[in-house]
Amino acid sequence: RNTKKQPKMEMVVTAIAGDLVNRFISFLIKKHESHANLEKKVERLQQLLLRIHMVVEEAEGRYITNSRMLLELKRLSEAMYQGYHVLDTIKYKALCSTRDEKKVSSSSNALSLTNSIKCFHTNSTNCFHTTRSTTTIFHDLDSVLENLETMVSNMTEFVVLVGGCERMPRSPYDTYLYIDNFMFGRQVEKQQIMNVLLQENIPPFAPTVLPIISTNRVGKKTLVAHVCNNDRVRSHFSLILRLKGESIHKTEHGAFVPTGRTLVVLEFTSDIDDVSWQKFYSTTRRMGKGSKIIIISRIESVSRLGTIRPMHLNSLSLEEYSYLFKVLAFGSTNPDDHPRLSLVASELAVLMGGSLVVANVCADIFRKNQNLQFWQHILNKYRNFLANNFSVFCEHPKLLIERDRPVDISKLVSSTSAPLRLMPPHCEDDDSTRDLPKVRYGDLIAGSVVPPREKFELVGWESRIPPYKKYVNVAMFSGEVNVSEHVVSPCKKRIRFS
Repeated sequence: RNTKKQPKMEMVVTAIAGDLVNRFISFLIKKHESHANLEKKVERLQQLLLRIHMVVEEAEGRYITNSRMLLELKRLSEAMYQGYHVLDTIKYKALCSTRDEKKVSSSSNALSLTNSIKCFHTNSTNCFHTTRSTTTIFHDLDSVLENLETMVSNMTEFVVLVGGCERMPRSPYDTYLYIDNFMFGRQVEKQQIMNVLLQENIPPFAPTVLPIISTNRVGKKTLVAHVCNNDRVRSHFSLILRLKGESIHKTEHGAFVPTGRTLVVLEFTSDIDDVSWQKFYSTTRRMGKGSKIIIISRIESVSRLGTIRPMHLNSLSLEEYSYLFKVLAFGSTNPDDHPRLSLVASELAVLMGGSLVVANVCADIFRKNQNLQFWQHILNKYRNFLANNFSVFCEHPKLLIERDRPVDISKLVSSTSAPLRLMPPHCEDDDSTRDLPKVRYGDLIAGSVVPPREKFELVGWESRIPPYKKYVNVAMFSGEVNVSEHVVSPCKKRIRFS
């Protein structure tokens, strides 16, 4: 009986084997087609980004007074940075699938986009974007492509209108000698502020008051300083005054002499009562016709003082922030030539949580040493730094700083294991009279200096653009100060960083 069944068994096995072979061949064909399809989509994305970036850059160099055109420019900019982010995500995930997580090679040979796409499909290693599946990234790519295709097909009228706008004068060449010697983004907001300043006041011709509200350290004063330094604004106003909001009650009635149009920039760090404000505002009515007042504050209630709708500045989106950090970190180097360095920069950009100060600090030390092992060492330090602060304070260090709470930076310092507290930063003029020892934040992270055992001043970032502020912190080892007043209760929930 077994002899009679053997031919039938062989036929069944042969049929199953043939079916498996056909399925495998079909799988390989579909996989090859998927690779080819993805390559075409990525190539198309790069072409669209080139076209939109060209239009955005040209529009940012023109005086645009049409509010709808400014909204369209903002939409184009946001879509552009989102496209760059999706493109980097694809490259990033592909590179994560090829690198050894435990050993970091010092070699940074360029990896072609085609090979990256193939690796992206053949390995599902989780790395950094752990919550983002391949399917999600494909969906993002299709969504971005559809959005950019629509924008490109509908921007003909925008391009024509931009061509009719007056060009802004070019800055001198030495403006670009330093890669961080420029204001990133905020071009739409800058144009909106300028449009308000250059318009005539409505009857009864009292000074227009524009409040600019945002959280700490997102660039309010930098934005206003760039507006005030614009040639059109400087020639429009005969006088530009900068005052502290807390000192306006000392302003005498005859302080504002009608010598022409005047622009007053007020910075409020605390609220002001309505009586004091009305008293001050009545004195400004003596300024020349067309005078304006700009209020800068992080306090939302101050917006009630405006005579027009306030402007709210948000932090940079992740896409914008990641793009900015790479521009600062690589300087004149092309990130595409160093994909593994670009991978580290992408990871660190998200971990930093949108802090402009930390971005400039890390970018400065990265530009000075573009070595993969060094960048990976700094990345590992920052991971440990975040894990430590989440474990102790249950919050991201950026949020702690914004709430005026100390941050433990001991994991960023190689020479100590004792808790090293960093107090909330503040802005000081360059001629600071502090007698404390001074240490640069970048040197501390890079490990080129040893922190003093006593209290010291940590210089975080010295801006090269107006208003030329120096961001400093006071740092001290926790044994020297009672930190219980500032520290929240330890977090029971453990947060792991891969």
